[in-house]
Amino acid sequence: MNNHFLSSRRHVLGSGAAAALGLAGWSTARAQAAWPSRPVRFVVPFVPGGTSDIVARTTAQELSRLLPHPVVIDNKAGGGGVPAMQEVARAAADGHTLILGHVGSMAVNPIIFTNAGYDVNRDFAPVTLLAKVPSLFVIHPDVPARNLKEFVAYVRANPGRLNYGSAGNASAGHLAMEYLKLATGMFMTHIPYRGTGPALTDLLAGRTQAFSAGTPALLPHIRSGKLRAIATGTPQRLPSLPDLPTVAESGYKGFESVQWYGVMAPGGTPPELVRRIQEECARALRSPAIAERFASEDAVTGGGPAAEFAAFIRQQQALWKDVVVRARIKAD
Repeated sequence: MNNHFLSSRRHVLGSGAAAALGLAGWSTARAQAAWPSRPVRFVVPFVPGGTSDIVARTTAQELSRLLPHPVVIDNKAGGGGVPAMQEVARAAADGHTLILGHVGSMAVNPIIFTNAGYDVNRDFAPVTLLAKVPSLFVIHPDVPARNLKEFVAYVRANPGRLNYGSAGNASAGHLAMEYLKLATGMFMTHIPYRGTGPALTDLLAGRTQAFSAGTPALLPHIRSGKLRAIATGTPQRLPSLPDLPTVAESGYKGFESVQWYGVMAPGGTPPELVRRIQEECARALRSPAIAERFASEDAVTGGGPAAEFAAFIRQQQALWKDVVVRARIKAD
């Protein structure tokens, strides 16, 4: 076999490889440019009415305005979010099925559900953080306490007599309350519900005495006087509730608890497509409608790159693993 033949063969193979790479790149770019080619299903692993649903719907409405096809919310509650996560983990990695990730599904469930059938760090691709929402601690007005210090004293004087509700096992509110119990030495009984809405209904009726959730779900009830806010889990006081002390300044230094929500795609979604979805989410979050809504509820808007969101998830996994172990939080 002469050198001229080998050179020609290498030239043909090289040209074919380059063409194949070019075709693959063109296909990826075309798929990215075509997204979305049909309605996008945005799964929320909770019932309507809670903070997670409010954040997701606000974002989806703006994305639907910006994109050629709508973003449709699909509430799939139950099982601590595991069934919803299982379904999305198996979905096509084409950007048309997304799920709302939050502290429970991304940082706590991996610890308490040992056989969930998926790995959150392998089977999901972080896209972008949507919002960090302050955790508020509220009580029913019949509880004889005006602030966190008085509430802690009352609970300690009546151990086991008070109940607190949550949106469900391993929900953000459940975690925040267990964290507060650890910090203060209180003992209360946890009553899990199927979502923030049902939990709020019983709290407003006085069937439970305490609750923690994000500002979107609680501010209207605080302002109407139907609930009493006793502390915020944020490092600083909130512009919307300037007279409300933080847990840290109420005597529990270093305490910080915020709820957070972000967009996750099935694992294997091409990085170029992840970036496209992230950019569209960032564009939606910069809109006046969302900026004003989130600012009115003291939420910190996200929209950053996927790598930044992935690093934040890892940090949250380390933080809440300690709380889960110490509070002995277990699956239902």
